[in-house]
Amino acid sequence: MRLLLVEDDAILGSSLKRALEKHAYGVDWVQDGEAGLAALQDLSFSVAILDVNLPKLDGIEVVKAVRKQKNMVPILLLTARDTPAQKVGGLDSGADDYLIKPFDLDELLARLRALIRRREGRSDVVLRSGPVEVDPAARVVRGPAGQVTMTAKEFQMLKLLMERAGKYVTKSDIEYALYSADNAVESNTTEVVIYNLRKKLGSDFIKSIRGVGYMVEL
Repeated sequence: MRLLLVEDDAILGSSLKRALEKHAYGVDWVQDGEAGLAALQDLSFSVAILDVNLPKLDGIEVVKAVRKQKNMVPILLLTARDTPAQKVGGLDSGADDYLIKPFDLDELLARLRALIRRREGRSDVVLRSGPVEVDPAARVVRGPAGQVTMTAKEFQMLKLLMERAGKYVTKSDIEYALYSADNAVESNTTEVVIYNLRKKLGSDFIKSIRGVGYMVEL
C-alpha cells in the first residue's frame, strides 16, 4: 500500500515514516506543499497525509489544487488547529478526514484503513482462498492449522494477492504497492517474502510463472 506523507517537521515526519513502514505501508515523504502537489500529480497513491501548515504551499491549497485536477486520492489532514471553523475549512477544501496533533498512532492507522476501504467501496470483509483466510481489520491470518504469525510485509503481500485472487500480480506491481520510492528494494526481496509465505501456508498456495507474476486462486 503506497502512501504519501507531506510533513515539514523533520522529527515528526521521520518518526511517522518509520512507524507507517512497520505497518507495511510504502511511504514517500516530502517536506513542503509544492513537492507534495508534484508527487500527487506524478505518482499514484492509495492515500495521502498532509500537514496543514506547510512551507511554499499550505496543505489546504494543496488539497484544493488536487481536487481541481479531479484527483480523488483519499487525503487526511494533520494540524494543530482545533477550532470547529478550521476543521470545517479543511474538510470543505476537499480533504476526507482531519486529525488534530498530537494524535495516537493507532487512531491514525484506523483512519487510514477507513479511508482506503471507502475508496475501494468495501468493508473489512474476510478474504478467503482455499484453506486460507485473511481478516484485514484484525490483521489475522488463518491457515489449515489455525492462526498464522506474519511479519508486516508478509501480511501486506498476502493481502494484496488475496484481494486480486485469480489474477497474476507482477513483481513490479508488488514492489510499487509495498515499498516507497526512496527505499531501494533488493532484487530478491519479493522472492524471499513469497518463500516465507509458502512455508507458512503451503508450497502450492501461491502460484507463479516466471516473467508473469504471482497468484492465489479464487
